[in-house]
Amino acid sequence: MQQTTLTRRQFVGAASAAAAACTIVPRHVLAKSGENPPSEKLNIAGIGIGGQGGGDVRSVADGNNIVALCDVDFVKAAPMFKSFPDAKQYRDFRKMFDEMHKGIDAVVVGTPDHTHAVAAMAAIRRGKHVYCEKPLAHSIYEVRQLMKAAKEHNVVTQLGNQGHSSESIRMFCEWIWDGAIGNVQTIHCGCSAVNSGIDALGQLKQQHKVPESLDWDLWLGPAQFRPYCPAYCHYSWRGWVPFGNGTVGDWVCHVVDPVFWALDLGAPSTIVSETPDYDPKSQGDAYPKGEKLTFQFAAKGKRGPITLYWYSGTMPIPPAADLEPTRKTVDTGAVVLGDKGSIMYGSHGAGGVRMIPETKMRAYKLPPKTIPRVPGHNGDWLQAIRKGTKAGSDFSYGGPLTEIALLGVIAGKMPGMKLEWDGPNMRFKNSAEANALLNPPYRTGWTL
Repeated sequence: MQQTTLTRRQFVGAASAAAAACTIVPRHVLAKSGENPPSEKLNIAGIGIGGQGGGDVRSVADGNNIVALCDVDFVKAAPMFKSFPDAKQYRDFRKMFDEMHKGIDAVVVGTPDHTHAVAAMAAIRRGKHVYCEKPLAHSIYEVRQLMKAAKEHNVVTQLGNQGHSSESIRMFCEWIWDGAIGNVQTIHCGCSAVNSGIDALGQLKQQHKVPESLDWDLWLGPAQFRPYCPAYCHYSWRGWVPFGNGTVGDWVCHVVDPVFWALDLGAPSTIVSETPDYDPKSQGDAYPKGEKLTFQFAAKGKRGPITLYWYSGTMPIPPAADLEPTRKTVDTGAVVLGDKGSIMYGSHGAGGVRMIPETKMRAYKLPPKTIPRVPGHNGDWLQAIRKGTKAGSDFSYGGPLTEIALLGVIAGKMPGMKLEWDGPNMRFKNSAEANALLNPPYRTGWTL
């Protein structure tokens, strides 16, 4: 949402008389400038600011105070340090909280997946509001603990699946609830990105010097120790099991989000993985280059059972040519099949959502807008903090959504086996091996 605002200099000039008379600028005056009154400015800290996390911090900076920035690599963090020179700089978020916890209201977590939970939990237990990049955590146990802690400490949380706050995801939900394609029975979705470390497995046997700017021990965090390798970081950690969650972990929270919301999917009952040309025993530190996952969701409420197929990397989503001969499939997104029609959409909140074929889209009478719209994803989180409400993708929603991805990760370790999932009790009914992956042990010295 865009609005016309005065610059800070313009405002100060126009309101100098009022400022001289009042210690706190009146709320109605600041409202006209688009500025938050001082009493509503939040003191925000960023943990993991060298990549996406830095962008998230910038997105919440306007009208607030960025008081602390933390990253294990000061070279990667340098642009953010330069942008926010008044923020205290840290490598270890634990030290940051020890020194500054009384001066921090909210925290943005943008670290690699394997340190999401320890950073977010450290903030939550100190009563800080948390925005955490997706996927929420690296294990299902971590997800459950974060959900529980956020509720107990009554903090406002938001998962970083930005499309959840979009107009398009709301349109998709409203169409589904309007019966636009009837009863949904099958979903084909996925992402063509290849997040795999297979091609770099040979580098792990070589010796590499840790860059002077990087604190490798802190980068590892709770993960089991292993020698530094440039193939692990930066930006390539998603392809490695100890640190990331592959393509399924990177993209489910974006691509599955629309159907998860519209169809109230909840937890799957079974999951099975197909991973051609992948051997978990010899290549197990890396994720496969391509994968097909089949999730079965039991009937719920008024809807029947649903089969969701997920395609990663070199195993693309099947073409939609049988639905509309001139239309190719999406590289990242979904084709949703109902008994009265079909919908195709892209990533990040059902981007480009359309009924197919196009003739059906043109003939469709759009339903009323029944879902409240929000001022962007970061704005939704900030607004919820100030109003004392819930953000749209808080951990009670984003946690179960993340679990779908993490169940796919576990299934990928046992290709061809249909895993039976008991969500309420957080256990697989038919595999002790899979249950052992629900809560991998932390390295000595780290706890959740």
